[in-house]
Amino acid sequence: MFVLKKFISFWLMPLPFCLTLLTAGLILLMLTRRTRLARGLLAAGVILLGLFSNKMVSMALVRPIEAKFPPIPEVMAGHGVPLDLARCRYVVVLGSGHSDAPGFSANNQLSSAGLARVVEGVRLLKVLPEARLVLSGGGEPGYPSHAAVLERVAAQLGVQPERMLRIENVRDTEDEAQALQELIGPAPIALVTTAWHLPRATALFRAAGFKIVPCPTAYTARPNPNASWNEYSWSVESLERSTAAVRERIGFFWLRLRAKV
Repeated sequence: MFVLKKFISFWLMPLPFCLTLLTAGLILLMLTRRTRLARGLLAAGVILLGLFSNKMVSMALVRPIEAKFPPIPEVMAGHGVPLDLARCRYVVVLGSGHSDAPGFSANNQLSSAGLARVVEGVRLLKVLPEARLVLSGGGEPGYPSHAAVLERVAAQLGVQPERMLRIENVRDTEDEAQALQELIGPAPIALVTTAWHLPRATALFRAAGFKIVPCPTAYTARPNPNASWNEYSWSVESLERSTAAVRERIGFFWLRLRAKV
């Protein structure tokens, strides 16, 4: 089921989907007489790729997801920590991605999202002196797990080893929720992940019985009061932003189809 989910979702992502339309259109145009259909597929591929790569469109797709939960403000230990956050005994950093690159420091192996997540987790841990940091993420055989790489970065940022726990035998967010439930039970947790991923993650962890304080980070659609012509331009970054938005909506649809949330 996991492999099937990944296979189907891959082909529904903006870039593979648009390239499939363009390829099918070219094949029909070159090898058949169905020119009207071929031109329709080519036009659809070009238009959709242009829309998904546009900054304004990608912002419109991802902003409603990222705006679901507010960011955690700057706070100091014992001064102005929100009551629901102060009750948390675990700060849980969900896995993102890293490269197994020998010779690179742990922070330089992390993806930008992974680095943002662990930095946010450490920031929150510093205002919760009784809490522990839970780091999650699997890995390839023979290499350190993603959780281990996150742990090394957290240690570099001053977190003591005895305050950290790892979850390693997981493949996705649903696995992470189940593994954490087995590790700590339904305790109050501060859940740290990328802003566009947080609504789906929160739904899964609440379904597993956790009391959640959502802690978004790595925003891709932060408000910009100094708008310019660049807001209407095209970029690879915008395509990545659209991909995240589409992935999360497909993920929610999949969970609801299976009555998981």
